[in-house]
Amino acid sequence: MLAILLPLGAPALPLDEAGKYVAGAYIVFVLLLVIYVGIMATKLQRIEKELREVASIAEQRKSEAAGEAEAPDREVRA
Repeated sequence: MLAILLPLGAPALPLDEAGKYVAGAYIVFVLLLVIYVGIMATKLQRIEKELREVASIAEQRKSEAAGEAEAPDREVRA
């Protein structure tokens, strides 16, 4: 039982040295988080651009199909 409580009572590093490491760890964490968010934002922009392109292609095909469907009707009427 004493072996479990001993690490809780004594810090591994003096607090004046540990502060530098804690601050460094937070800086690295925040930096990695910012990089990750930047990468995800770039990917999202690329996906949105590709989705717009696919939507425009689908609209073109839809309008072409609608035009082809109406063309035989006009010929029959004439």
